[in-house]
Order: sequence, then structure tokens, then C-alpha cells
Amino acid sequence: MASKEPKNPEDPRDDGAVGPEGEPTGSPSGQADGSPAAEGTDAPAKAGAEDENSGFSPEDLSFLSDVSDGKVEASTDTESEHLLDLKRVTAEYANYRRRTEANRQVERDRAVGDTLAPLLPVLDDLDRADKHGDLAEGGPLTAIAQKLRAAVERLGLVAYGAAGEAFDPAHHEAIFQKPNPEVSGPTIADVVERGYRIGDVTLRAAKVVVDTPE
Repeated sequence: MASKEPKNPEDPRDDGAVGPEGEPTGSPSGQADGSPAAEGTDAPAKAGAEDENSGFSPEDLSFLSDVSDGKVEASTDTESEHLLDLKRVTAEYANYRRRTEANRQVERDRAVGDTLAPLLPVLDDLDRADKHGDLAEGGPLTAIAQKLRAAVERLGLVAYGAAGEAFDPAHHEAIFQKPNPEVSGPTIADVVERGYRIGDVTLRAAKVVVDTPE
């Protein structure tokens, strides 16, 4: 029976483990597990394996720049379209608001005109009385006429039509025409009844006598 040789404490291979052929199973000298030499040897091998498994080189990433540029261009076009849509909607809203305000003002003027329409004959009587001198300063009806006219003017009622103005068939109603060599165009010679308007709404056209050129 062979006797075991004593362990050599200075031999790093002699860690007490013996292989099938009697060879020690310890790590070789200078390459123990966790040693710097072992880490330095395995790092390049792992990096190379990852490059092989990735399937493409850094040059293959160039397609990403093309995709990115395309997305930026598409995004810019979309923003431009949205900006144009916003400007168009803003302009349409501004036009709608102006039309609404104008229509509201016209409706208000018509409502006020309907209220004042029954007073127009009274104003005509005051004008006739003024022509006949019944509204002389200090007369009994002078104060009443002044108050009434001031009240309707505050509501926006405007009287128009005066002798010497050019005749306008859109605002004047000719009840009589007579030739006059001194005029070069149709001209108001006399006003029978003054016209009245509120804003752009004509309540009544002025009834006038017209001089026409010969």
C-alpha cells in the first residue's frame, strides 16, 4: 500500500483536490478566479461576442438619421397646416362677429324706428307751424317743440332734406318737377316733408319739389 506524500504548502496547485489521474484540480499559477489576469482575458472576448450577436455595424445606423429627418419634415408640414387652419378660423370668426354686430345694430335701429314712426306726423306739424311763425321765440309751443325734438334726437332720429341739395331718388321722393335753367342737375327746390333716418335705416323718404335742367 503506497503512502500519501505530504502536502507542500508553497505549491499553489496543491489545494487538496486530486483529479482522476492524480493531477491537482486547482487553478494554474497566476490565474486564480477573480484575479486581474482573468478579468482582463475575458473582457475582450465578451465584447467581441456582443458585436457578433448585434448583427450590424455602426455604419448601419445611418438609416436612423433619414427616418429622423423625415419625421421632422412631416412634423413641420403638419404644424404649418394647423397654423393656416387657425388663421382661417380666426378670420372667419372676426368676419362673423362684425356681421353679427352690424345686424344687431340694424335690428336695434329698426326697433327704435318702429317706436318713433307714430311721432313723425307730429314733427311734420311742428315744421309747418315753424314755417308759419307759430314757433316764434317765446311762443307757447316753442318749449314743447324743443323738448320733443331733443328727445327724438337722443334716440338717434335724424332729419334730412333741404332746399338746394342734389336730388337722390334713393332718399328723396319727388312729388313735383319743374324746369329751371339755372341748375345743371336735379336739385331740391322745396321740401314738403322732411325725411327721417336712424343710422342706416330710412324711416321715411323726404318729399320734395325738384328743379330739373331744361
